[in-house]
Amino acid sequence: MSGPAFDPVARAFQPDAVGQSVRLHGWVLRSRSSGGILFLVLRDRTGAVQVTARKDALGDAAFAAAEHVQNEGSVEIEGAVADDPRAPQGREVRARAITVLDAGLPFPIGSDQTEEFLLDRRHLAIRTQENVAIFRVKAEVLRAFRAFMEAEDVLEMTPPILSGNAAEGGAEAFQIDYFGRPGYLGQTAQLYLEALLFPNERVYAITPSFRAEKSRTPRHITEFQHLEAELAWCDLDGLLAFIERMWISVCRSVADTRPKELAELGRPPEELRAFTAPFPRIRYAEAIERLARQGLPVAWGSDLGAAEERALTLESAAPVFLTHFPRELKAFYMLRSTDDPRTVEAADLLGPEGYGEIVGASCRETNIDHLVERLREMHVDPAGYEWYLDLRRHGNVPHAGFGIGIERLMRWMLRRTHIRETTPFPRTPSRHTP
Repeated sequence: MSGPAFDPVARAFQPDAVGQSVRLHGWVLRSRSSGGILFLVLRDRTGAVQVTARKDALGDAAFAAAEHVQNEGSVEIEGAVADDPRAPQGREVRARAITVLDAGLPFPIGSDQTEEFLLDRRHLAIRTQENVAIFRVKAEVLRAFRAFMEAEDVLEMTPPILSGNAAEGGAEAFQIDYFGRPGYLGQTAQLYLEALLFPNERVYAITPSFRAEKSRTPRHITEFQHLEAELAWCDLDGLLAFIERMWISVCRSVADTRPKELAELGRPPEELRAFTAPFPRIRYAEAIERLARQGLPVAWGSDLGAAEERALTLESAAPVFLTHFPRELKAFYMLRSTDDPRTVEAADLLGPEGYGEIVGASCRETNIDHLVERLREMHVDPAGYEWYLDLRRHGNVPHAGFGIGIERLMRWMLRRTHIRETTPFPRTPSRHTP
């Protein structure tokens, strides 16, 4: 647009702004008029500010046009910044001109609609101030992860999403017709990251992952953002120490950069600054004994679900590592423990306050015979993984890795009831639109 540049809304709250002219544009968050005065709240990417406009200042026609702008209508405003203790944050802009760009139709999103109504209109519901805060925190979470990985000299990679293998089991993979051959949407980038590890030693990726699970729980969606890393020369203790450093670094970064949004969403920033290493660690066998004493119906070989994980962590303010699972419960690529061949060198990081698994981690099996044995136990033809087995034939080294579901982390961090609140357009067994 021609004319003077527009100011961000945040300009109105700078120390020297009082008495200064500003030119703003954005969307109307809400408005009301009374006795020839129009009050509206204007928002842009930097914040929201109250605007007052008098009919005698704007003129009858401009005032009437501005008065009919709906919530989420778009406008341009010229005016002066003033102190006013009655206004949000004690500042307002007193308009001398309002140009209506699009008055809009009545906005359908309010405070009393059902969850299904809001999901059907998710393309509009994401404009609410709560959702704005959620996704600004999420952007910072992703930025903080990348900053941590860079500081740790872990290189970001771009593995494929389409694959000819169902990496963790066909039952949970979305199968597609790939030019007449079976293909799959990626459940994990891990196998490709392992290939990329050998020339680079420390690699990670943030990719969408897809799980064809018909789980209708507050912590499952069928598409999620997945951060995965692979580290050469790493054992389980080194891997868990890396995850602890990462958790602490990301939480502190978010607390420092998004304290306002965190507080609005129910997580005091100081809680994210309070974590210290090491986190508590519980072996699977010990967990089974503890849960059995609490009356839960578990035994060796039980696959611990949400109820069991919640029981282990409900009273904990820190994440808890659950380690050394039975071999048959875990994926074929996990390293068999030397001290107990029934178990694997693996750990799940359970979120504090009963939120359940957020990180899955393990040392990777380096013995080809063990890999082939596990694939056959799972009734999978090893020939389909020949390229992966090839990695063990050329410069094989001890290595370990992990995956963290970004939305699960967000659900805990922001104390959300359901994981679908942490992604702009949630995908579930019953929903893949809008």
